[in-house]
Amino acid sequence: MKKHNFSAGPSILPRVAIEKTAQAILDFNGLGLSILEISHRSKDFEQVLHQARQLFVELLGIPSGYHVLFLGGGARLQFAMIPFNLMKSKAVYVNTGVWATGALKEAKMFGEILEIRSNVPNFTTLPTDYEIDPTADYVHITTNNTIYGTQLKKDIDSPIPVIADASSDILSRPIDVSKYGIIYGGAQKNCGPAGVTFVIVREDLLGKVDHKIPTMLDYRVHIEHGSMYNTPPVLPIYTMMETLIWLKQLGGIQKIQQLNEEKASILYKEIDENPLFVGTANVIDRSLMNICFVMDKKFKELEEDFVIFAKERGCVGIKGHKLVGGFRASTYNALPKESVIALVDAMREFAKLKA
Repeated sequence: MKKHNFSAGPSILPRVAIEKTAQAILDFNGLGLSILEISHRSKDFEQVLHQARQLFVELLGIPSGYHVLFLGGGARLQFAMIPFNLMKSKAVYVNTGVWATGALKEAKMFGEILEIRSNVPNFTTLPTDYEIDPTADYVHITTNNTIYGTQLKKDIDSPIPVIADASSDILSRPIDVSKYGIIYGGAQKNCGPAGVTFVIVREDLLGKVDHKIPTMLDYRVHIEHGSMYNTPPVLPIYTMMETLIWLKQLGGIQKIQQLNEEKASILYKEIDENPLFVGTANVIDRSLMNICFVMDKKFKELEEDFVIFAKERGCVGIKGHKLVGGFRASTYNALPKESVIALVDAMREFAKLKA
């Protein structure tokens, strides 16, 4: 039976990227060696690193003055690296969910935090009509919220540098990189496997703080050493490169945005029309990447039954995060439309049996 992988991360990857990674593990570039055992300073791997970096630049239209880094530590390490490198006294944090809360918590160790958040409980609505303090050092946003299923779909205008955690929707839609100071995230949603973190950083923001920065947390060190100050995560970077090649060959950001919108439209339509299910996020804030829904309160006891029912039909990874329950269908770039249709068919079949 074909599996339809709706996992929130690590998540589905393009099949071609998995197959090429498997081959590289056995024999990389015909060297008779695995990519797992070659030197990260070999010309063969340096070419991988260079190509991955150039594909990021090409696909996102990254202008000059920015550097693309591939680091370890996940997005959580960036929660500390950002204030270490940028905060002189205070920063603005737009709090839209669990990961934004985590970033804010780390930043409080470095200075004053001006928090912006919606008054609606459970982060089901994004804040609106807020002003950004122009005297702050930067404003931090989380572009997509995997747990609550909301997404900021447009670049914000700001009088100060915008820092974006784009872990779960990078490369899914066009963005104007020039409006951001730093864009970062874990790769394990749309870019590749777990283990590598991408950081797109505007160089002229660096070197402005008065405090000392530990060497491994200083962006300037990683820029100077081309993401190889320490041994980089070789295998995840290779799989990332193959994923980016796949995206380019598919048609790039505009094409994948079209496909993502189609997938989300199909699933949200079923959620809104099916008598068993209810969407949780404010309609205008609904994510194209993480589609969250629950059983109507009249059928609440059927949630676990539906998870099992869907799994029997090949739809895996739809159980909602433990903080919110219900269901979460993650429709990242590599998820084909046929998988969304399979989930919709399961929802309709289940409703005929239970409604």
